[in-house]
Amino acid sequence: MAVASVESTISLTDRLPRQVSIVIPVFEEHESLPHLADRIFEVARTHDFGLHELIFVDDGSRDTSWPVMQQLAMDRQHVTAIRLRRNFGKATALNVGIEAASGDIIVTMDADLQDDPAELPRMIETIQSGYDLVSGWRERRNDPMSKTWPSWLYNKVTSLLSGIQLHDFNCGYKAYRREIFDSVDLYGEMHRYVPVLAHSLGFRVSEIPVEHHARRFGRSKYGFKRYMRGFIDLLTVLTITRYARTPGHLFGAIGIALLAIGMVALTYLTGLKLLTGAHIGGRPMMFFGGLSVVIGVQILLFGLLSEMINSHATGTEPRVLIKERVSHSSSD
Repeated sequence: MAVASVESTISLTDRLPRQVSIVIPVFEEHESLPHLADRIFEVARTHDFGLHELIFVDDGSRDTSWPVMQQLAMDRQHVTAIRLRRNFGKATALNVGIEAASGDIIVTMDADLQDDPAELPRMIETIQSGYDLVSGWRERRNDPMSKTWPSWLYNKVTSLLSGIQLHDFNCGYKAYRREIFDSVDLYGEMHRYVPVLAHSLGFRVSEIPVEHHARRFGRSKYGFKRYMRGFIDLLTVLTITRYARTPGHLFGAIGIALLAIGMVALTYLTGLKLLTGAHIGGRPMMFFGGLSVVIGVQILLFGLLSEMINSHATGTEPRVLIKERVSHSSSD
């Protein structure tokens, strides 16, 4: 008798998430934490979007944030508090919280009360409509110009280079399907580039405008250095999303371009020497052409070597790339 079986990495029941985990990294935000927890549970009661757990991760705070988090965890059934040994950065705190989460949907948000918990139902509904990642867009951002203008420029450059048309990569208010983090690791400033990494793997990414409030307590913990680190991580993301499997294409293109520039310069000088007898040995173009050829050959060879290494290395797990699989089995 024939029996039909269907195997799918994302079954129909998985497309309708049953539980929501909210992960909040905390760094010296003791005043805002009780208000934030109260507001999240109030919204959860009103809209019943399936809140399973609220996870606070203390990223080495030096104020009283940890005692406040401890008290919240003891007073409320669905609150978990995690304390890191020191300040490792937002991406690490998020990664620890996500690993501890068990919900089908994972929502990340900041602890400073600028992200409005009232937006949670809309974010969950967008995920349930078929998207794998929903990013918040602080369309009307309540921050000083010293933060909004660099952020605007940063988002424009990131959108242009990555090809992902999002308005606000820096927004920490995001919702994800759990399976995204089976293939995306967070480190450095990578948390803001999860949409880029997820899109490169075929996940569906969306963006919705979210309410953004002015900071009520304390001050921002992020400065200009964050953008510098973020730009370096952007180059890393672009490299691993476009050339992870074909590194020779990246280094080969750069090497050939330098080699061609050097050859043009040297050919011009050679022709000048033969036609006019001019002295070319001390010209800057001579050094530039020779250096371009040498560096171009080295980068080209490095690209070929990286291809050899890559051919023996393991890449992305095949199961990450598969959306659905249907098979037919038979038995007597």
